[in-house]
Order: sequence, then structure tokens, then C-alpha cells
Amino acid sequence: MPKIYKILFLVVVAITAKTNVTAQVANDSVPTSVNVPLENIFNAKTPKEYVISDIKVTGTSFDPNLIISISGLAVGDKVKIPGGDNFSRAISNLWKQNLVSDVQIYFTNLVGDKLSVEINITDRPSLTNFKFKGVSKSEADDLTPKLGLAKGKVTRVTENLKTTAATVIKKFYVDKGFRNVDVKVNETKDPKNANAVNIVFVVNKNAKVHIKDIYFAGNESVSALRLKKQMKGTKEMSRFTLFPTSVGNVFDSGKTNRISFNGYLRTNGYLIPSKTKEVLDPYFRFKLSSAKFNEKKYLEDKGHVLDYYNSLGFRDAIIEGDTTYNDHGDLDVAIKLKEGHRYYFGNITWKGNTKYSDSLLSLLLGIKKGDIYNAETLNKKLGKEPSAEGGDISSLYQDDGYLFFRIDPVETAVYNDTIDHEIRIVEGPQATIGKVTITGNDKTKDYVIRRELRTVPGDKFSRELIIRTQRELSQLGYFNPEKINPGIVPNTEEGTVDINWGLEEKSSDQLELSAGFGGGIGLTGTLGVTFNNFSIYNIFNKKSWDPLPSGDGQKLSLRGQSNGKQFRSYNFSFTEPWLGGKKRNSFTISYYDTKYANAYNPLTGYYDRSYGDSSFIKTTGFSVALGKQLKWPDDYFSLVYQLDYQRYKLKNYNIFPGLTNGISNNFSLKITLARNSAGPNPIFPTSGSNFVLSGQFTPPYSFFHSAEFYQNQAKADQYKLVEFHKERFNAEWYVPIGKGRGPDKNKQFILKAAAKYGFLGRYTNKTITSPFERFQLGDAGLSNNYGLLGYDIIAHRGYPVYDNSDPKVNPDISTASNFFTIFNKYTLEMRYPFSTSASSTIFGEAFFEAANGWYSFKDYNPFKLRRSVGVGMRFFLPMFGLLGFDYGIGLDRLNSTTGLKGAAKFTFMLGQEPE
Repeated sequence: MPKIYKILFLVVVAITAKTNVTAQVANDSVPTSVNVPLENIFNAKTPKEYVISDIKVTGTSFDPNLIISISGLAVGDKVKIPGGDNFSRAISNLWKQNLVSDVQIYFTNLVGDKLSVEINITDRPSLTNFKFKGVSKSEADDLTPKLGLAKGKVTRVTENLKTTAATVIKKFYVDKGFRNVDVKVNETKDPKNANAVNIVFVVNKNAKVHIKDIYFAGNESVSALRLKKQMKGTKEMSRFTLFPTSVGNVFDSGKTNRISFNGYLRTNGYLIPSKTKEVLDPYFRFKLSSAKFNEKKYLEDKGHVLDYYNSLGFRDAIIEGDTTYNDHGDLDVAIKLKEGHRYYFGNITWKGNTKYSDSLLSLLLGIKKGDIYNAETLNKKLGKEPSAEGGDISSLYQDDGYLFFRIDPVETAVYNDTIDHEIRIVEGPQATIGKVTITGNDKTKDYVIRRELRTVPGDKFSRELIIRTQRELSQLGYFNPEKINPGIVPNTEEGTVDINWGLEEKSSDQLELSAGFGGGIGLTGTLGVTFNNFSIYNIFNKKSWDPLPSGDGQKLSLRGQSNGKQFRSYNFSFTEPWLGGKKRNSFTISYYDTKYANAYNPLTGYYDRSYGDSSFIKTTGFSVALGKQLKWPDDYFSLVYQLDYQRYKLKNYNIFPGLTNGISNNFSLKITLARNSAGPNPIFPTSGSNFVLSGQFTPPYSFFHSAEFYQNQAKADQYKLVEFHKERFNAEWYVPIGKGRGPDKNKQFILKAAAKYGFLGRYTNKTITSPFERFQLGDAGLSNNYGLLGYDIIAHRGYPVYDNSDPKVNPDISTASNFFTIFNKYTLEMRYPFSTSASSTIFGEAFFEAANGWYSFKDYNPFKLRRSVGVGMRFFLPMFGLLGFDYGIGLDRLNSTTGLKGAAKFTFMLGQEPE
């Protein structure tokens, strides 16, 4: 075996790359022969060129060809020895891969200028397994995908890998408030696998760190309390103590937030809620929000503080310094401010406007000389920050086709505390709409979408119509409202604009499938389907059934419910929203058949099918409705005519005095005038309003008969032809409150205000007031067996169904004492969206309601209302529709006997928002 000699010239490379490149000498044996040229390869006075004849790879589990390729060496390469850098570069290349822990290069033979090379590799250990210590199972499940570690030979364990993993774990817990978390990485060899290790991440979370106090220094014009309100993601912790301790404000000589109680009394601070809050703050503070410190949110909140200063006219306000520091195990935040001067608006002049006069633009701007300077307000009024509500100067121009309109406020003078502005306008030409294309509608046909578009080729461009089209497409329910995108492509040279409506379809069909089992009643089942994008035109086209013909924008609804003994109901409806296809004239037909049986066996105490035909009420109804969109006063108005027929059949079913058996017929015409501008999401409107005024009228049969005719009739005969007139008025408003910020800028509070009125009357005094079509108030608004009588079910959260069983007040109805002829209802809701995605719409609400019902105008008192407060949640899933839960407290039910628990009521709603 020949000698293998050391390659001395690579010693420096071996030190810097943590590798050895050697030609070792076997000292334990005497060689039989000596390769003299190899032995003297480094002794040459001048470099000599050699050719690599072969390369051998040893000591690694990797593919030898891969190692050779990474090294950059190849058979046939020419190398200079001494002085060449081929081998040092090969070592660096291999080391950079983080796959090896040691690299050695040997020269094994030299014949003439042919040099044999051996690359000896020591692999880095692979990761067999890893686990966590000191964390919960759920936390470990959350951490595992964040680390991105793969078990087996794929992952080689390096120092960088361990450091990166520890950093990820620390960040995970810091975001949860554990700022003092400690992470150790323990590595042990795997006894079952050579050159493999197991890793244990030992986590010591230590105590969670909360923000104890937030201090401000330099805030001479704005109270700390108002500044803290601007910090949406950085909040102080709740506390209750008699002995407050605090490090104090490091920017203000350790000053704490405590104020003198004597000073509080001397200055009448008890008359000011904010002063009272400041006095109590060191001892008592209650916060619902999290008090953990988040670096990202803290940076955002510092910007919010400066934005607030800017809105007050302090446009030079800056944060001179800020810090966080330990306060008895928790965290204090201190911010040092420099407010600067407060500025005011001076003279505002206009330049470049030919379409509208200076006076009109100034009136629309709404900013006067002497108003506090606010750059955000100025930009909003000018339309530099577009909003869906409009009302700004940019909207004024763009609604009239001036797409290329530009507006820029320029400060022309700053003197003392006043700033003059010149508003420079470039009106540009009016743009017309060129091409209008649609993408993303795989299911819905183009013509269904195009008939909703208000952007028609050749028309003048209008920003208002773009927004209106977005609303109309959203209210179809076929597309994700957040993904409706009008791709506006202006062509300045031709003065046109192309619009590409980008859509994302979502499932709009709904399925209702439920089953329940009740004592005595037995099994109850419900099956309902609603196809919101149905196509009746393709119903006989087998190829279009997938699973049903769809894409023409029609609505088909089928529903059945039964328990086989006591109750069954069948419902069908079909709507064509564009009858004839040219105008927005809707056509709806519906049919229902419902039977409620008193199938109760008094001997057994259970429901019995054989009793179902001996005592029941059966309602059959049919209606046809034709709706038309109006153009005056504006095209938000619609008018609907509806013909209804209901047939009520009672057999041994006592609801009304004098009507236990018999048939009643209800023919009526209903006219509804509505204006709906609420939107854009019909499930969670964020702006606009909805008004509905309706009148329902039966033929005036009493005009053709005398009073004596009805006096001589039995009550059962008077019910054969139902006679009444009924008026309803509903009004709803949606107002956005506040302004969303950051990634949640679209999430803001929405105030809903609603008022509802109803009246049921008779044409003459000859007849009694109709027992049908009355109003039932209370509970969740879900229909019950009395709903078969055509009653309007008016919900009132926090109250059961109203029961006013007083014969003196209600002589016509004894057992059905909760049916009114007049009602008023008022609602205030503060809503907040948690999700508005296409897959689910979720929002919470806090509500106040007041309502009541009366039997006649003689008893009517609009100020005598039953009040309630509460909270609720709404969940809209496209497949199942709307689900809701409310917890209401009837304020007028509270007394010493009931207590809070007796005055509260949990209600559930399904399918649609109750009235």
C-alpha cells in the first residue's frame, strides 16, 4: 500500500472553513513502495499543472455524484500545485450546503500529470424526532407547523436550525404576553440510528407580562386618557387594589398617574366623569381588552397618537422618545411627546375649476377660515381618500364623467398659526365607457350579470354608478362581495375607460335539514332547499342538471316539515326577478298547505294519530306577486302588487269565540312601496336605509249589507268572508361609527336604528274586527301554530309572547289573547363584524328594544312600551342560511320576585332576521 502524503498548503483553508484537507501518512507500517512524485508534489519551486484523472467520495450517505457536482471539481480539470485554489473552493462549496460537519480532500495517486483525488465527508446528524417540554398539547400542535421541521434524513441538524427554532418559539410566546420566556435546545444521539439525533425544546414560559401603566409626558393640550383611547392595540391591565405601587413615568421624574384627592374635590372634579376616572385609576380599573404587549400593534398605536394630534391641528407633533420597562414583574410604557403649535385653516382659494363655481366648491368642502387645521379632513373632503359614501369634490366630478380629474391642495402661506391653501384642479375631459367585460362567472350566465350592470358602453363614466353596480351584484348573493372588483382601465388618448368586472362565485343555495324528538310528540323532521340561482329555462335540458339547472338567476324554494301526528307543512315558491328579461319586473308565485292537529289523547296523555282528524286547523294559501322598479323619485324605489288567497278550515278547534268549526276565506290585495339603499352586503349592511310601506285590503263586503244583516248572523257565519284593511310601515337606517384601521380597516361598528308600526282595522262598524292577520309580539319571532292564521310575528327579545288575557280589554278573543290590532316597535343595535368573508358572515350586536301592542285606538299609548336590552350573535353560512342567538333582559319584567334571571330570556332565530 503506497504512502498518502499531507497537503500542507491547505492548512489555512482548513482552519477558516473548519475542514481538513490532508494526505495522511500511515505511521504504523512501512510502505513497500513510495510514490516519489506524489511525495514531492509540494516541493516544486514553480507551480506545475496537473489533470484530475479520477475523484472518489467516501464517508457520506449522499450520492457521490451530488457531492462531486457541489464541490465544483470534475475529472479532466487542470489544477496548479502549489498555488491553485480549486480545492479550497471545493471545500467552501461543500461547507455552504450545511449538510456536512467535516470535509477532507486527499491526493491518493500521481502518475505523470494524472492526479487521483479522494473527498472524505462527515455528514451532519439528521433529525430523528423532536418534542416539546413545558408546553400544553394545544400549544405544541400550534408550534409544530411554525417550526417547519421534518423528521428523518431530510433535515440535517445545524446550529442555525436550532437557533431559528428557538427564536420562533420565543416569538410565539412573546405574542401571547410571555415576554420572559426561556427556550433551551437539548440534543441527544439517537441510539437506534447512527449519525442521528433527537431534540427536546425545553420551554419555561415564566409569568405572563401585562402592561401595567401607560404614561405620557409633554402632553399639555391633550389628556392622557384621550391619548390612551387612540391606542387600540396597547391597553392597560385591569386592577383592584388599596395599595397601588408604581415605578412612575421615567420621562417625568417618576411621576405616577395618581392625582390629589383634595384637588379633585376643590376643583369639582366629581362633576366630570374623566376626572373621576383619573382619581379611581390607580386603585380600580376594569378592561375587557387584552393587556399583553405586542410590538407591531404598539408601533401602529404610536402612529394613531400622532394622527389624533394632527386631527386637533398639531401637525408638528412628534414622539421624542418612548420606552418600556419592568414594573414589579409587569410592563410600563412611557411616551414623550412634543406637541408643537396648533394650526388653523386660513384662506382657501380655487384654481383650474371651470365646471363648478368657487362658491359651490367651498360650500361642498365645508371648511372655513379659522377652523382647526386637519389634513385628514381636508383630504377626505377633496376626495383624496375615496369613500363609498361620496359627498366629496372628487366624487362630484367623477360622477359626471371626469375620470381624469385631479385635485391637489397646495400650502401657499404659513404665518403664525394659520395656513393658507390653494386648491389646484385639473378637470380633464369627460370619459365615456368603452368595453365592459366580465370574468369569474363559471356558473352564472353573462346576461344575468349584465342586466344588473349600470356601466353601459357609450355612457358617460360615473363613479356613483360603479358603486351602485357593486351593490347590485352583491345583493344577488351569487358572488363574494369582497371580491367584486371593477377593473377600471382608462385610455387617456381616446378619452374612454374600459371596465372589467372581476367576480368570484360562491355557493348561494341553502339546505335545511333537521330532526327532533319531543316528549309525546315523537319524531319531527324538516327538509328544505332553496336554489337562489335556478334556471327554469333549462329544466328539460339533461346536460344542465349539475345537480340542478342553474345560472339564470331565478329562485326556487321547497320545504316540508312533519311529525306525522300533530303537525305538517308544505311550502313552495318560485321567483323570476326579470320577467320578460328586459326590465326589473319581478314575478313570484307561492303555495303552502299547513295542518295543525290537536291529536292529544286525554286518556293516555300522549299524541295519537287517530285523534289528528277529529280536531285540527288547516290553512291553504296561494299568492301571485308582480314587482316593478321605479325611476321616480329615484331608482331605489320599487312597487309590488300581490294577490293573496287563504283558506282556513277548523274542526273542533277552539281559537275564536263562535268559531270552532267552519271554513273562512281570505281574498286580499296587498300593495307595497319600498325604498332600499342598504348595502352593499345584504346580510350585514354598513350604510343606507330600508323603508317599506304596505297596505293590504280585502273586498269591502260590509258595504253591500246592512247592520241588521250582521247582527242576525252567527259569528261563525261572519268569518266565512274575512274583511279588513291592514297598514304596515317599517324603517331601518345603517350608520357606520368610527373608522377601522390597519388590516381591519373595513371592520367598524355599525349602528342600526329601526322603527316599525302596524294597524289592522275594519271598513265599517257593522262587523267585528277580523280575528285573522293580527299582530303577535314577543319571543324570537319564530312562527307557531297561531302563525297559521296569517298573523305577523313581531319579535321582542327578552320577553315571551305577550299575553293580555283580559276580557274587558279584549272581548272578541278569549283564548287567543295575545293578538293585537296595533303595535309599535323601536330598535337600536350596535353591530360589529368578526368575519365578512364569502364562506361565513359573523357579527355580534348589543341591542335596546321597546315595543307594545294594543287592541284599539282607545287603549293606544305610544309612550307605554316594554323595554329590553341584551346581546346577540349572527352567523350566516351560505349552505344553511342565517342563524342567530340572543340573550335579552326584559327591563319591565324586573322586580324583587323575578330577579335578573327571571327577567332574562335566551332566544334563537333561524332562516331570516325576525321583524
